[in-house]
Order: sequence, then C-alpha cells, then structure tokens
Amino acid sequence: MAKTDAKTEAGAAAETQAESSAPKAAKRKTAAKRKTAIKRTAGPKLPKQVAASVRAALGRKAEQLVVLDLKKAGGFTDYFVICTGANTRQIAAIADAVRETLRTDFDERPVLAEGIDKSEWVLVDYFDFVVHIFSRECRAFYDLERLWGAAERHEFFEEA
Repeated sequence: MAKTDAKTEAGAAAETQAESSAPKAAKRKTAAKRKTAIKRTAGPKLPKQVAASVRAALGRKAEQLVVLDLKKAGGFTDYFVICTGANTRQIAAIADAVRETLRTDFDERPVLAEGIDKSEWVLVDYFDFVVHIFSRECRAFYDLERLWGAAERHEFFEEA
C-alpha cells in the first residue's frame, strides 16, 4: 500500500507542477501576442519602401532612428529617414543595407547617393523619401530635426 501511495503522491506532484507551469506558459504567450499587437498598431502608417528602409537600418543597429513626415511641412520630399551610426563602417553598412533592401524587395534604386566615401553623412535620395545616415557629431551639428521642426516626427527603436 505504501508503494501505491508513493506513486499517487508522485503523480499528483507532477500534475500540480504541470498545472502551475501551464498558466505561466499561457501568460507568456498571451503577453508576447499583446506586445506584438501593440507594436503593430502603435506605429505610423508609412509607405512600404520607407518602412523597409527603417527595418534595414535597424537591422544594422542604427541609433536614434527618426522618420520625419514632410508632406504637411512643405518639403521637397515626403519623408526623411534620419539615423545615426556609431562609426564610419557602421554608417556605410547601414547605407548598403538600405540600398540592397530597396533594390531586392522593390526594384528601387536611389536617384542620388552622396557621402559614401567620407561616411560622416550619407544621403540616399529615393525622390519620395531621403535617407540620412549621420555620425554622432555631424548629426548634432546639422540638427535636421530642428530645421524641419514643423514635420510630424516618428521615432523607432530596435526591438529587443
């Protein structure tokens, strides 16, 4: 009888452990779904090419990524995608990733690409939007966000 009680107790303990871990797993899945839904609905409605350039830049660890909507501000283009690279290699890598993503996914090529040699400020112009990739010092000096202060501003962060 002692063996049966031990088996019953072990089975009950296993069931209790499974039950206690099941709600935790369900809560984690629900929280993950909730986070995903929030991230999806909270973002601004941007053209596909602009959103792709944002993803490409974040994929190369761009910092302080901001999209300025210049349509209401009277700009010569619809959007500025502005980000910062930590060093010249990263700035070049971000520019390459944006150009490659737009070329492969949308068959888009830039009208103009400047600053690739010096990599302090790389400008990639796609006519409807312009991607600016700055070094920290150069971004602080030119301060495009202040210059285009009337534009609607959307900030993006790398997802952890």
